[in-house]
Amino acid sequence: MCGIAGIHLRDESLAPQLGSFLHEMVEGIVVRGPDSAGVALYGDRERLPEDYSSVSLLAAPGDIKERLVEKLPNDADVSVEDMSDTTFIRAKMKADELLRIVRDVAPEASVIGSGEDSIIYKGIGNPMDLRDTYRLSETTGWQGVIHTRLATESAVSAAGAHPYSVNGLSIVHNGSFSNHNTIRRQLMEEGLEFDSENDTEVAARFVSWRMQQKGDDLDTAMRHLSDTFDGFYTLLVTTEDSFAVVRDEYACKPVIIAEHPQWVAMASEFQAIAHLPGIEDADIFEPGPGKVYTWNR
Repeated sequence: MCGIAGIHLRDESLAPQLGSFLHEMVEGIVVRGPDSAGVALYGDRERLPEDYSSVSLLAAPGDIKERLVEKLPNDADVSVEDMSDTTFIRAKMKADELLRIVRDVAPEASVIGSGEDSIIYKGIGNPMDLRDTYRLSETTGWQGVIHTRLATESAVSAAGAHPYSVNGLSIVHNGSFSNHNTIRRQLMEEGLEFDSENDTEVAARFVSWRMQQKGDDLDTAMRHLSDTFDGFYTLLVTTEDSFAVVRDEYACKPVIIAEHPQWVAMASEFQAIAHLPGIEDADIFEPGPGKVYTWNR
């Protein structure tokens, strides 16, 4: 059992309030996952200014900044910040180049996210404490996702926490896939590499692969996921311009969506979104089985 909550702002005048929305959302889903928590944040120009990109690591070496300074251009303005188990790196350069250099200087670390408009933090601990560690209430931007985990099939670890992020795309997941090992082998035959044994990583890499190699938009890639993956699940998938929700054909994992002219939100529990402004005027519904819902910036 896990908890999911996310919000996509249609009215970007609300961007300064994103953090306060997310901070309260944690309270509504912590009961579903007390072991660990992760977030994906989009558009926070205080943490990730224009022309900068980010890489998030687990098990980063203590001298990661020194290693990067030796390799990066003098004007890269690199900074390193520890957020629970996550080491957050930002520099004034393109994401793919920063990621290449980070992998080169710290091969022992695990990359959990990178992007030019997205930030990933994951860690072990009570989500109510982690929201303060992540300074969630200070977040600004146009989109945010939270996942709280109750480990059932694997150990409690930061690596097992969600989201799983690939090329700016992030997935949070409540449920399990029964055929993920078969799909993993198929993707490995296509040349993809994996950082964990987690089934959610397989879904993230599948959707990213469909979008990058097959030319799918997010909605189409999610439909292919629904056709390919077996299991019981609710997924929230976000990119640097989109927000999508899908459930399996049996729709046994709880989720509610609220759609308002100023925002779209979803959560495993209604109490996680009950505080949002104008909730009484929102269109509130349970997503249908096997149906993909997508919103674009």
